[in-house]
Amino acid sequence: MDLVVLEKALIGLFVAIVVAITVSKFRGKRFKLPPGPFPVPVFGNWLQVGDDLNHRNLSDLARKFGDIFLLRMGQRNLVVVSSPDLAKEVLHTQGVEFGSRTRNVVFDIFTGKGQDMVFTVYGEHWRKMRRIMTVPFFTNKVVQQYRQGWEDEVAAVVQDVRNKPEASTTGIVLRRRLQLMMYNNMYRIMFDRRFESEDDPLFVKLKALNGERSRLAQSFEYNYGDFIPILRPFLRGYLKICKEVKERRLQLFKDYFLDERKKLASPKSSDNNELKCAIDHILEAQQKGEINEDNVLYIIENINVAAIETTLWSIEWGIAELVNHPHIQQKLRNEIDSVLGRGVQVTEPDTHKLPYLQAVIKETLRFRMAIPLLVPHMNLHDARLGGYDIPAESKVLVNAWRLANNPAHWKNPNEFRPERFLEEEAKVEANGNDFRYLPFGVGRRSCPGIILALPILGITLGRLVQNFELLPPPGQCKIDTSEKGGQFSLHILKHSTIVAKPRA
Repeated sequence: MDLVVLEKALIGLFVAIVVAITVSKFRGKRFKLPPGPFPVPVFGNWLQVGDDLNHRNLSDLARKFGDIFLLRMGQRNLVVVSSPDLAKEVLHTQGVEFGSRTRNVVFDIFTGKGQDMVFTVYGEHWRKMRRIMTVPFFTNKVVQQYRQGWEDEVAAVVQDVRNKPEASTTGIVLRRRLQLMMYNNMYRIMFDRRFESEDDPLFVKLKALNGERSRLAQSFEYNYGDFIPILRPFLRGYLKICKEVKERRLQLFKDYFLDERKKLASPKSSDNNELKCAIDHILEAQQKGEINEDNVLYIIENINVAAIETTLWSIEWGIAELVNHPHIQQKLRNEIDSVLGRGVQVTEPDTHKLPYLQAVIKETLRFRMAIPLLVPHMNLHDARLGGYDIPAESKVLVNAWRLANNPAHWKNPNEFRPERFLEEEAKVEANGNDFRYLPFGVGRRSCPGIILALPILGITLGRLVQNFELLPPPGQCKIDTSEKGGQFSLHILKHSTIVAKPRA
């Protein structure tokens, strides 16, 4: 069987070489393409640049080829932009032209070929999904409705850490408890549900499946089969695992959460008027025929990944930088004590009175951007960008990390310095008012979760700092902040042990 596959692959390879050379010559006459390394037939630039297309490697290529360059990854065109002006073109000025999403063989599995909101193409389905999701998830009303719950969840974290004797001596992996907190924050909004402990069997199962989904989707291991379709048969085992994980996750969402809400929201429910968590609104849209049950399940899939994990990564990065910069941690603690009074716990409205806390959050999102390449964009039709022709269905990456860490635009960008957002960059906000700083993107396909992420970050970091002195484990002067990048994600490589000494 393997010999048959190999024979077909070699025949396909020969045909692809001929076609690629012909298409390359044809396109060379028609298009003025962005600069980039010289591609070879079939493989393009894949053999030159490899699979690991992370933000730092793409920044290195930008220094060589310029703020817009083209990589031909097998049969896929990958355009990378790294300047504020070009980012503005992609995300704002030509937001419609570049407003679609490119997917790959794995994301097609996990999103049902774009039945969700995040990875669907730009058009009527996306507009409908965005509208349906905005009211129950992404408004100031939602923040005010649920902020007390967020404060309760972080208060429970503080209490649990206080109750662990080892937390103040040898340290604990604080992320594990914060992960439970983030699931509870979002599952309260989605399903009016929470998990009592890290050992809750349903939470353990849910966390494991979501973790496996993230690992499979963010890995660079499957790029060869995505870039070069004739090699796709060798991905059969990988894609089979992805399908199994997808099916198990969606079934879990349906059996343990969705079906329960349907029962509670049925006409027989005496408390029907009291039911208005997010999924109730979304089920109403389904009942009206605006979306189907698959769309509902993929909305849940999006929230599990895009809202929970990304915010958790940012919290973890913020803690790591505060541990490694004790003078910044102390300055933040002093601000909270001075403005609120010692022992008065930070609430969501308080976060707006704490400019240094806001600066710490902004600097964390600049220096350790959770989605450093944003979510990839795509032009459905041939387009123009920066004086170059962009062939239809090109994958367009905005290197937002490069925008926010370019020494040509930022003072000492390699330094974690929150003060910059109180001094020379005081007018810069995380909402995209400056195209050098786009942690949530901007424009039509920006991340709507900004309205939830910022207050949760403020409450969590504020409460931890005012209640504990956060330190590296005994014998270490700093914790490891090595990065682990994915298809477009950035999180900390090793979940660190943190010493949390309660303040007297």
